[in-house]
Amino acid sequence: MHALPAAPSAPPRRQVLVGTALVSAAAITLVGGMLAVWLLMRQRALDAGEPWLPDSVTIPEVPSNTMLITFLGLCVFAQWAVHAVGRRDRAHTALALGLTAVFAIAIVNAQAYVWNQIDLSIADDGYAGMFYAVTATMLALTVLGLVFTAVTAFRVLGGRIEDRELIAAHALAWYVITTVFIAVWLVVYVTK
Repeated sequence: MHALPAAPSAPPRRQVLVGTALVSAAAITLVGGMLAVWLLMRQRALDAGEPWLPDSVTIPEVPSNTMLITFLGLCVFAQWAVHAVGRRDRAHTALALGLTAVFAIAIVNAQAYVWNQIDLSIADDGYAGMFYAVTATMLALTVLGLVFTAVTAFRVLGGRIEDRELIAAHALAWYVITTVFIAVWLVVYVTK
């Protein structure tokens, strides 16, 4: 008796990667809009002859620059995880995801240090409200990235070492969060 050959397998739908790309676009839009409002309020204050950054406020530059460098290193580790999964190397995947998480925690710590050191009450003026709004949104994105790292680690190290789509989506999320932080760093911490 003759049987028909098996049907070809369905092409991958890449739902996680597409979902991550859509959420990333939303994050870019959110922070981009916030930075546009920041720049508009800054320009209005300067046009009125008022200082945008209060004279009594000093933003610690070392932790903000450390956050930038840490984000760049974090992207290296996220890409290393993609490479390790491609080689089905569980040990290097675990190490890369672990270092990604440690770097993300370091970024959260540096942002908390900035908030602790800055002498700024949220109710002081427009600068204070915008500063805390933008930096808290950036912190929320970083924490979401940290949660994504934990979920990725559990899934990939729990037996789905061949799931390249998830690890690629994880790396994409960190690339976007890093790019968004570069814009925040430039506008909030450098140009003030």
